Amino acid sequence: MKNKVIILLLLLSFGVKAQQGQVLTLKEAISYALENKSDARKAQLSVENSEYQIDQVRSRALPQVTVNGNLTYNPILQLSAVPGEIAGQPGTTLLIPFGQKWNTVGGVSVTQAIFDQAVFTGLKAARTTREFYRINAELTDEQVIENVANNYYQVYIQRQRLTVLDSNYVNTSKVRDIIKGQFDNGLARKIDLDRINVLLSNLRTQRQQVLNAVQLQENTLKFFMGMAIDTPIVLPQTEFEIKPLPLTEDLDLSKRTELRLLETQEQLLKYNKQSIKAEYYPTLGLSGSFNYQATGNEFPLFAGSNQGVNWFDVASIGLNLRIPIFTGFSTRSRVQQADIELRSLSEDLKDARLGLELDYENARAQINNSLITINNQRENVQLAEEVLSNTRNNYLNGLATLTDLLDAENALIDSQNNYNTAVLEFKLAEIQLTKSRGELKTLLN
Repeated sequence: MKNKVIILLLLLSFGVKAQQGQVLTLKEAISYALENKSDARKAQLSVENSEYQIDQVRSRALPQVTVNGNLTYNPILQLSAVPGEIAGQPGTTLLIPFGQKWNTVGGVSVTQAIFDQAVFTGLKAARTTREFYRINAELTDEQVIENVANNYYQVYIQRQRLTVLDSNYVNTSKVRDIIKGQFDNGLARKIDLDRINVLLSNLRTQRQQVLNAVQLQENTLKFFMGMAIDTPIVLPQTEFEIKPLPLTEDLDLSKRTELRLLETQEQLLKYNKQSIKAEYYPTLGLSGSFNYQATGNEFPLFAGSNQGVNWFDVASIGLNLRIPIFTGFSTRSRVQQADIELRSLSEDLKDARLGLELDYENARAQINNSLITINNQRENVQLAEEVLSNTRNNYLNGLATLTDLLDAENALIDSQNNYNTAVLEFKLAEIQLTKSRGELKTLLN
């Protein structure tokens, strides 16, 4: 009776904790993760940052306007040597100060690129960079979805194992009570009672180990969701129906985000090569400036010609042409390096396509194998339940030994755990198959 009370309290404590938790379907868990997991949020920040990177490159094609000003005081003017003939003193050298004590200038200058191949290439690369970060954000979301889905199913399986142990503990306790009653009446041996008590103790130990595993797995799931670790959660049973999936032979790799990211990276490397080649091209720019200056022996600001300060303006407009002739083969070497990077990425693309095809075929094979295993283990569970029921009846009627009974109970636990493992393998393979088709986001539907 005491053991029954303990079992009931354990089950109730676990059930109350579950009932008070936040109910999470797989869709809700994924949605929560995409909104709260730092990886997903950082990826969106990178997309936002790419817009500013585009603006930065675009600025090179826009006019550059600068306002400048300068105020200089010359306490000692520089002396210049001039021949005395200019002052009617032939044969002498005169030291005459040139300039004014005060000089000030203020103005505005404008430059505008008319032709710069590097700027044009940079604008194309900037738009591709935006696409790169957008695809990378998609890939990050898919990685978050995959991690959440994998851990979600693992939490469920750990809880199923806990349920198996709880159920077997209850049934074994009933048998122990019967044996104890027989022992009290002199109809059973003490060794039989001791063996069943040892089994119950082992089940309690296993339950504690699985309970700890459930807690650790739940914490891992919450981490991948970006959820507070102390938040209790509940996973509904309906999330784990085993449904055969259509396994088609055709595989559309264009849906795979990993491949699209590599292809976008390849385009960026092409633009990088073009940008280096642009250094062979001449550049042409337009510049203009307007300045207002003042000189005098008095502080020039707020002073005019009456105080000996002369103000005047000056303006200029020019074309700036730059034609590269010889750079010591530096540009050619950089172009060759960029070409090697492109060829290296091309090999990565070939390897990636092969790896994605391998993932798809492996997922299909695992799905088929898991379905076969699930069907077999389901039958094994039913058979083990029948064997245990018959063996328990035979034992109570003196037609089977306690060893037979314990073996039957262990066989049932093993078959139930094997079934749960097969279910987990199927669900994980289902995720991999969905991923290999580039359809992970369908888990949100």
